[in-house]
Amino acid sequence: MKTIVIVGCGSGIGLETAKILSGNHTVIGISRTKNPEPGNINLKFYEKDIISDKLDDIEFPDVIDGLVYAPGSINLKPFNRLSMEDFTHDFTINILGAVKCIQRLLPNLKKSGNASIVLYSSVAAKTGMPFHASVSASKCAVEGLTRSLAAEFSAQKIRVNAVAPSLTDTPLASQLLSTTEKREASAKRHPLQRIGNAAEIAKLTAFLLSDDTSWITGQVFGIDGGLSTIKL
Repeated sequence: MKTIVIVGCGSGIGLETAKILSGNHTVIGISRTKNPEPGNINLKFYEKDIISDKLDDIEFPDVIDGLVYAPGSINLKPFNRLSMEDFTHDFTINILGAVKCIQRLLPNLKKSGNASIVLYSSVAAKTGMPFHASVSASKCAVEGLTRSLAAEFSAQKIRVNAVAPSLTDTPLASQLLSTTEKREASAKRHPLQRIGNAAEIAKLTAFLLSDDTSWITGQVFGIDGGLSTIKL
């Protein structure tokens, strides 16, 4: 049984990952919104805003085997309408929040002997898309952080990988999928002709936390319906 910390477990991919893992592992969840389905998940929950709140008052176990950082942002605007605050906000959520958690839990992860960190990039990090300048820049930084930490932490037997989804049916993306027309248009942009769901991303996350991936580190895994690699 592993001990896994999931930051952003209140909804979407983080919540689905908690559902998968809580049956066989000890899961510690941190989120600014309370888990809406507490009856289905066995986890120790802390209600915190990972950006503004401190983590010092949480008594984490001495050994932590996995860390999932799931908070993210979808901030789509024309470049000339993006403010410096927009760029700062996206970078803070996607990068600085992850850095904060990793630095806080690094001593605990080192004691595992086979720990795994999973971060989230986006298909937009490598595929140029209009109106994605701010989120794309921050997600590219996630990929750089992933590879850098994978190299630095390899001696401590800590693996670091990232998952890069396309638009996924989660509360974060609800405004982009709010009508039947929007959903159909989004599905048609993907070679597999459908939108991904949070459970699919969560299953890949759980796999990267498992011992079955003990020889995988520094990788970015696209799970995007073929959007990043296939041209129809």
